[in-house]
Amino acid sequence: RGAATTSCCRHLPSPFRLPPVPLQNRVQPDGSIVAVPDRGTMMGNRGGKFHRDDKTLGKRRWASHHWICCDMHYKGMKHEAMGQGYTSLFFLDEVTALAAGHRPCFFCRRADAKSFIGGRKVADFDRELHPQRLARHEARVDDLPEGAMIEHGGKAYAVKGQHLLQWSHSQYGLAIPRASLMKARLLTPPLITAILAKGYQPRWHPSATTGEQA
Repeated sequence: RGAATTSCCRHLPSPFRLPPVPLQNRVQPDGSIVAVPDRGTMMGNRGGKFHRDDKTLGKRRWASHHWICCDMHYKGMKHEAMGQGYTSLFFLDEVTALAAGHRPCFFCRRADAKSFIGGRKVADFDRELHPQRLARHEARVDDLPEGAMIEHGGKAYAVKGQHLLQWSHSQYGLAIPRASLMKARLLTPPLITAILAKGYQPRWHPSATTGEQA
């Protein structure tokens, strides 16, 4: 009778097997971290490891105030998403990462990182940015630069030209006129919004072009 307690799932054909459960490492524009299948186009971390040994998250949402946004693939290097080194995080694109308070990485994106923070010291920049990640901000939509993100009606939107593109984990969708909103909650920290206003060009998900033309 002992054999009757053995799981038979390994004998089922693959269509009947349950899909793997995604890790809780997908970042939303408001900085929250959720578990969804969509991985996005960019990755990053928050200064080290803050996941538990079973690859789940406890109450911690960062290891330090050094939050970065990285290339998904860099010189063939491989790593474990929730290994011993750090907690890997994933973003739809850089626009999303910036809204969540992540800056370009100096290791895999050095040119972008230098352009982004200018001549400032990284430690000083991150120290100023961290409280802004955790605070709530309001802004006039007309004043926002392209690449900034807002929240309206419980949904996140990215400023793209004269449109606001509705964000999701897989793509940008519905485009509404920017002029349709006067004020909104600003998701992108003010320090990063100012950098966008000076001309920094973040990386967009390919769907952003389609959304702008909708």
